[in-house]
Amino acid sequence: MCCLRYLAIYFSVLHMRYCSVIATDEMLALPKSPFIIIGFSEALGVVSGMYSGDIFGMAAGFLYSPLGEKLVYEQTCWMLSSSFWRGIGSCKESVLLDATPRLKGKLLDIFVVNSFGSGFQALFVLLFLPLLSNLKGIPLTELPSYLKSGAACFFNVGTNTTGCDGAPILSLLYIIVNIVFNISVLNLLKYSSAIVSSLAVMSSVPISIYILSLPLSYLPEGAILSPYFVLGSVILMVGLVLYNISWPLKQD
Repeated sequence: MCCLRYLAIYFSVLHMRYCSVIATDEMLALPKSPFIIIGFSEALGVVSGMYSGDIFGMAAGFLYSPLGEKLVYEQTCWMLSSSFWRGIGSCKESVLLDATPRLKGKLLDIFVVNSFGSGFQALFVLLFLPLLSNLKGIPLTELPSYLKSGAACFFNVGTNTTGCDGAPILSLLYIIVNIVFNISVLNLLKYSSAIVSSLAVMSSVPISIYILSLPLSYLPEGAILSPYFVLGSVILMVGLVLYNISWPLKQD
């Protein structure tokens, strides 16, 4: 459902930019094979991320229990999911660089990349629906009713809306923040490199987890973060700062 919402928003913005001659016919006529690869990789990232999330949920507390094999398996799935997203950044960087000579020096509009990438992602996610429903333990025959109840929860309509507190305001806020974040990351990629944008994305993870650990509204209660998480987050942020400090020196 989220993929379809993003798809509608991205293509609506792309249409407005096309009418404003920001996105040109030459941009829309670029080969679609790189966007197919981007969409397929994003769909695989969604599937592997959901699978590793399910395993993590089952293995909660594994640090203090004899579930070492589950831990290794979950970490492997999560690393695989992360590798897809990192590869997507490199692929998008390649698309932006390869498009410049085709467009005679003009920079490719980022909404062309986001729109077509999200379009193929939505297509592959739909093809993966039987697998995704199996991961969630939902029989394929019950999938339509599950999607219907999900839409009802998103808009907070109907009688069975337990656990949908804050919808649709929070749901729309999540989509808006996510879209702004995706556009910002792609814009950063456009003017820097895949490494910088990847580090920026990775830095957002501990920041988001820290915010969600606070006793905020609509969250059941705050959480105490592990010292290992704090240490890892500090190392990640220090690495990001050091890389950005050394970036101007490399350019010189």
